[in-house]
Amino acid sequence: MKKLIICLCFILSIFSLVGCNKGKVSNDIKIEVSESTKFSKEEIDNAIKCVKDNFSFEGSTLTKIWYDEEKSNHWVDAYLEYGRGLENGAKGENVIVLLSDFDVDGSGDNPVLEPNTTYTDYQWVLIRDNEKGNWKIDDAGY
Repeated sequence: MKKLIICLCFILSIFSLVGCNKGKVSNDIKIEVSESTKFSKEEIDNAIKCVKDNFSFEGSTLTKIWYDEEKSNHWVDAYLEYGRGLENGAKGENVIVLLSDFDVDGSGDNPVLEPNTTYTDYQWVLIRDNEKGNWKIDDAGY
């Protein structure tokens, strides 16, 4: 599992290098939110807004973003046990994982992402300092 996390961190760093120019968010983006016992609707909406505002994959369009509590909890546990959560001391109640789909156009403007491809189930790990704090993206990738 540690090798997988290291590989994911490497992939994330490549995506980060490409993310200098803002990607687009689809005008008809699909947003889905499952029932949550962990976060309020406002907390989840704020996390979604954070991802939308910071989507920066050149030549790409964010088409769907969703919160599935069961999947999120699985990825939060992995983040806390094997990922950056080990380093930054994040607490589970202040970590949320959102999933997204995005399309890459055929322009070739993005040297890392495959042109004319749809990426699905892309994960965004967001953290905050406390329940009243603002979400920030701390990690992303597969």
